[in-house]
Amino acid sequence: MKKIFPCIIGLGYVGLPLFVSLKKKFQMIGYDISKTRTKELKKYIDRNKEFTRKDLKLENKSLITSDHVDIKDSNFYIVTVPTPIKKNKYPDLNYIKSAFKIISKYIKNNDIVFLESTVYPGTTLKICKNIIKKKNKNINFFIGYSSERVNPGDKIHNIKNIPKVVSIDANNKIVSLVKKVYQNVSKKIVFTKKINEAELSKLIENTQRDLNIGLMNEIMILCEKANLDFNEVIRLAKTKWNFLNFKPGLVGGHCLPVDPYYLSYYAKKLKYNTEITLAARKTNNSMEQFVLKKIILKLKKLRNFKKRKITVMGLTYKSNVPDYRNSLAVNIYYKLKRMNKNIKAYDPIIEDSFIKKNNINTNFKEIMKSEIFIILVKHDQIGEMVRAAKKNKKVIIDPLSLI
Repeated sequence: MKKIFPCIIGLGYVGLPLFVSLKKKFQMIGYDISKTRTKELKKYIDRNKEFTRKDLKLENKSLITSDHVDIKDSNFYIVTVPTPIKKNKYPDLNYIKSAFKIISKYIKNNDIVFLESTVYPGTTLKICKNIIKKKNKNINFFIGYSSERVNPGDKIHNIKNIPKVVSIDANNKIVSLVKKVYQNVSKKIVFTKKINEAELSKLIENTQRDLNIGLMNEIMILCEKANLDFNEVIRLAKTKWNFLNFKPGLVGGHCLPVDPYYLSYYAKKLKYNTEITLAARKTNNSMEQFVLKKIILKLKKLRNFKKRKITVMGLTYKSNVPDYRNSLAVNIYYKLKRMNKNIKAYDPIIEDSFIKKNNINTNFKEIMKSEIFIILVKHDQIGEMVRAAKKNKKVIIDPLSLI
């Protein structure tokens, strides 16, 4: 391989940070199936609000495209497509299979392919590799896995500062080329030849977090039923040096509500029924109903609440991030809206497409005319608005004690 010519397939929350990092060093191809997404990026618009216009300006003759023919000259492919779950909670690998079928059309001798999507062990070597080999029996290529560790909205733990797990079983020359690429992504590369182990390591990162948040949600519910001060309980518990400081909340996004099901599915394939892996899923999913009931109870205590102006504040899956995938806050808003058509929603950073589709009010002055504010997600801007509402003696309903 005389010159490394990388291609990122999938320009979402994972792929775009990779593209932005690598285009500074290499001539890049950024491919996404969505024409809307690529048109936005060509205009230097990031709907995820992670990157500025300056960040998105192309360098080194790089290209963004939705035409897969444009990837034909690449020789280092990195796949970063979604891995959702089906209705039965089993893994949905259709995006991955589609991406590798595209690569199989253009792959050449000695090309390198990496999967970064979160998957269960065996996906890279048994599914992805076989898709390419089926169409290209006589081509020699190298395949690896690198788990994505992107934390949207986090300016400290950004892609450069998070250690990057990189796995490939290849000769020293290929390993050297792989490291040459990924050292432009992260300051620290954690290398392994064991691809299956790398795939599993990513699943347990998110499953562990889901379990710990689930425990805190359960303790919070317990405290409420026992009429105990949850915050005081946690303050006291935190005085022990090895206490893990997780907080209760609405668990959403593309990772935590999904990855435990991938892990459980993998275990079932081995005829092993896990006891703990999905334990938190039921609790974390039930938080939607728990929070909804708390809100309704508080609203019913207010005089003529159905005739008063009410605004739900924050709809994304976590604070200071525009992503609303699997957001329980969105579900709660929809249910409140069905109960009372006068209820409005406000989210200053949620994706523009959601604002248009759901007729979300973004006018600050109009929002501040509301009499009752329901806080579901505390973006920084919402925190400022709530402080102003408190000064004006508005009613604040904060079911998760976010303020």
